[in-house]
Amino acid sequence: MAVVGMACRLPGAGDIDEFWRLLCDRADATGESPPDRYDTGSLNSAQADTGSLGGRRAGFVDGLADFDADFFGMSSSEAAELDPQQRLLLMTAWDALEEAGLRPDRLAGTRTGVFVGATRADFVERAFRHGPQAMTAVQYLNFRSVIPAQVSYAFDFRGPSMLIDTACASSLYAVHSAVQSLRVRESSLALAAGVNLVLRPDEGIMMSHAGTLSGDGRSRFGDAKADGHAPSDGVGVVVLKRLADALADGDRVHAVIAGSAVGTDGRTTDQLLNPSLTGQLDVLRWAYEDADLDPARVDYVEAHGTGSPLLDPLELQALGEVLGAGRPADRPLLVGSAKSNIGHAEAAGGMAGLIKTVLCLRNGQVPASLHVEEPTPYVDWDRLPVRIPVALQDLPASGRPAVAGVSSQGVSALNAHVVLRQADPAPARPPAEPAPGTPYVLALSARSPQALLDLTEAYIAHLGTGGPGAAHPLRDICHTAATRRTHHAHRLAVVGSSHAELVRALSLGAADPHGHPGAPTALTEAVQRYRAGEDVHWEALFDEPGTVVPLPRYPWQTRRYWPGEDRAVGAESAADWLLREHARTDFDDASRLADIGIDSLARLQLIVELTQQTGREIDPEEVGRLGTVGELRVWTGSLEAGVR
Repeated sequence: MAVVGMACRLPGAGDIDEFWRLLCDRADATGESPPDRYDTGSLNSAQADTGSLGGRRAGFVDGLADFDADFFGMSSSEAAELDPQQRLLLMTAWDALEEAGLRPDRLAGTRTGVFVGATRADFVERAFRHGPQAMTAVQYLNFRSVIPAQVSYAFDFRGPSMLIDTACASSLYAVHSAVQSLRVRESSLALAAGVNLVLRPDEGIMMSHAGTLSGDGRSRFGDAKADGHAPSDGVGVVVLKRLADALADGDRVHAVIAGSAVGTDGRTTDQLLNPSLTGQLDVLRWAYEDADLDPARVDYVEAHGTGSPLLDPLELQALGEVLGAGRPADRPLLVGSAKSNIGHAEAAGGMAGLIKTVLCLRNGQVPASLHVEEPTPYVDWDRLPVRIPVALQDLPASGRPAVAGVSSQGVSALNAHVVLRQADPAPARPPAEPAPGTPYVLALSARSPQALLDLTEAYIAHLGTGGPGAAHPLRDICHTAATRRTHHAHRLAVVGSSHAELVRALSLGAADPHGHPGAPTALTEAVQRYRAGEDVHWEALFDEPGTVVPLPRYPWQTRRYWPGEDRAVGAESAADWLLREHARTDFDDASRLADIGIDSLARLQLIVELTQQTGREIDPEEVGRLGTVGELRVWTGSLEAGVR
């Protein structure tokens, strides 16, 4: 299976490029818990007293409540009441598809599967703490089982849509499930994801008393001073495709999933929650049998690696026994953990590790694992051929594609391991190269005028001197933008025969109606038609398919959405509030409510708001009989005036 796209939102990293820089820079992205999560000051106790947290540090993503509601067709109230895990996952899924060069509009209606690892429901549970009045039908959308369904609904994917909860092994199990679905052709394409947002302290208090949280909030995987992990947020998505299909479609392959396995410990320990060496050995052997690879060929493993003084030595022993057998003495197995950089993202931890490992294979390097000062004495380092990298180093040169593994373990006694290898080099470019000075059309679009301006600025930086686009041929950049990106309503198209010419044209934007003076008529007409909102057969403008290259991602137009922060009923009438928040098209008094997007959920929110505003019990059947905008205005107006 090919990994053709990736995206993430992790502590200290808003995308995969930032994540790789964070890893290479040996950055620790954990920090003090922000006050908008919970009051760590009053909960913190070094002695882990009853009802207290044992550590103040954790890993948090920026912009927890930020979301581009307009992009996904949601009203402000819908966005505010939706679990931010779903909101961030929607944007990250779009980013991953764009990074893959796959157009979501062309995937609509296909058997694309969505497999999401998630364990937390903090958002809805916080709402329930506000009392019975908070337990409305709105919260149906925030059940964990709806998380993958939200993605499938937003993109109109028709394949499997599954939530997987095996605790901290959830997202790697999601990858395993996606691979199996692709193998049996249940799915034509698969999104595997992990999402975890820490919004309440309850689990942290429990883990403090269990002794699994680090006292200073640093995960010291493999170190003698390891005392637990720092919890963290995390959202990650990978796009998977059968390798043969990816190659046939000209997709960019970041890495190849050669095999995977999952399994539980069974009764191999004296207690359910005790980790099992036998269970880990089994899953490692099964994974490499599935991949048909000699475990001794593995160059690097991204460990579960939480920083536990009990779990880490056991995991290192299992890796040493299975992957160390028959290994040359001069090529020890490198084992690291991204949890030392970003904390433990729990259900999304395996996905963070998978993305890190794909980046290692793609870049041919392994970053350092942090906070290793003295190796743990509970590992026989002289006998086991394993080493923890403490500095950025190259993957061993072996004359073959590098091989890596990723491990996850859950308190559910579930072990998971995924085997990856480097992708084969892309086929050489066809011998027919474009003539120097050949002009091409660069087509950009967005959902709003401001987003288009932001995207234009991003392309100017991308194509300009020192920008990453300078490394790619102009033809591939324009081909990817034209054929591998969704085309929205607000558009700009420019023509240029060099990176510098495109930068100048983009800087002029719509003020440059004439375009490139030497452009063929077909290009000029394509620019005019595209700017006018018409469909353009882009493939006809390129003599042969181009290579997919990285481009700037969509510029989200986010704002903060959180329950209670944007109370709508008050100064304006209830009817005006409902129409402002929920109407999805233009309307007048004769417009039917159902036709403009006022559905049962919107009516329910109207009942809740009017009940709170007037102190009266509102009859749902009476609200249900309202048919038009005019009827809504008359009814709510009379109610607010105290007539009813």
